[in-house]
Amino acid sequence: MTRPRNTAILASACIALSVLGPALWAQEAAGTAPTAAPGAAQDGSAVGGIVQSGAVPAPAAEPAPPTAADLAKRYGTIPEQGGLYLQAGFYRLVDALGFAVTLPEWLVVLVALLVVCLLVFGFINVFALFAVWLERKVSAHIQCRLGPMEVGPHGLLQTIADGIKLTAKEDIIPRLADRPLYILAPILVFTGVLIRFVPLPFGQHLVASDLDLGLFFVAAVGTVEVIGVIMAGWSSNNKWSLFGTIRTATQMVSYEIPIGFAFVAVIACAGSFSLQDIVNQQRGWFWNWYVLVNPFLTILSIVYLTASLAECKRAPFDLPEAESELVSGFHTEYTGMRFGLFFLSEYAAMYLVSAVAVVIFFGGWWSGIRPLDDIGMSPGSPPAAAIAGFLLKAAVFVTKAVVLVFVQVWVRWTLPRVRLDQMMHLCWKVLLPISLVCLVGSTLWQMASGGAGLYGIPALLGLGS
Repeated sequence: MTRPRNTAILASACIALSVLGPALWAQEAAGTAPTAAPGAAQDGSAVGGIVQSGAVPAPAAEPAPPTAADLAKRYGTIPEQGGLYLQAGFYRLVDALGFAVTLPEWLVVLVALLVVCLLVFGFINVFALFAVWLERKVSAHIQCRLGPMEVGPHGLLQTIADGIKLTAKEDIIPRLADRPLYILAPILVFTGVLIRFVPLPFGQHLVASDLDLGLFFVAAVGTVEVIGVIMAGWSSNNKWSLFGTIRTATQMVSYEIPIGFAFVAVIACAGSFSLQDIVNQQRGWFWNWYVLVNPFLTILSIVYLTASLAECKRAPFDLPEAESELVSGFHTEYTGMRFGLFFLSEYAAMYLVSAVAVVIFFGGWWSGIRPLDDIGMSPGSPPAAAIAGFLLKAAVFVTKAVVLVFVQVWVRWTLPRVRLDQMMHLCWKVLLPISLVCLVGSTLWQMASGGAGLYGIPALLGLGS
């Protein structure tokens, strides 16, 4: 049964539902609850509802409306404690524009959360457009082709044209599908990816919410995506979709175990779950990056990058979407923007796992060249130097993540798809034992060496950190 639908309304609903989840998490993590405004503290006034001895009682003064600076202190954070929340930056902007006195507190908080979430959502959309174009061009050059060339310079606008076409396609729901689950599945999959961007930094002090348990949060909420994929295959009432769903559940749940061991090893070295703290532990020269701190973390970085391919359902582990076997896997019955949300989630997840790898192994926003990283870091730096340093660190972080995305694309168009038994053998018989041994070895090495970089060689040579 086919029915035309208003795709614009559908897209708006998906965006709204995807934004609300991260907004609630960011609000909960962004600091303590607001406290009551103190009463007047002058003689002859009431303090805390108790009249001072020997003073004439006076009516309690009306509390002044909280300013955006007050909200930044309540819901934001201090840079020395982790990261400058984007919410706090929005509060300061509202205060600078003079709207804090007239706008109610709850409205400022709500608008700040929505603005931050929409900024992250906008980045995901722009990156997905770039990543699709990059994959088409890289695959074309690997196969001695040119790829898209007609729409825009060197085909840059081809993905935008394809996206417009996708929004205009007819929305088809199978007659025997479970409609509520069928409609909810793509939204849940995209939300599971989007919500993991909450503690993910894009540069120094450029993070939606610096959670103390940031790395644990990234690992935990990833299960939401698995539930959405299972929901999509089951609700489609299609055998090929169900086969793809079973493969997805098996693959994603299995490969989360070696990824978890890689996380635990890094947490043991950094002494913190916070992504900001983990990056700050790698400040200095490049040999302070965790990928070079000890040989066990070097091996774990390879284990993580391999398992992340399976986590993103990318070749050679794209068994849930094997076109030659399952038509299109778990999203066979999806069309239009519902399929577009699955597509968008895949490329958002590619950036996500790459950015997490940059945070925990490759130095985050630090370039590895200490004089370059020190630009704008001293307390007396001029504003121009501080801005230049801020932009440089953001550019370094995003560039590292994009390079790892390029590696994922390169691997897809180089290696053939493995069999299901080979995929499970690699996880349970190869990656899992290696990651377990490396976790123990990395912990012992850290205790023995004190965290000296580049396997302790710079310390032996007398080089600084």
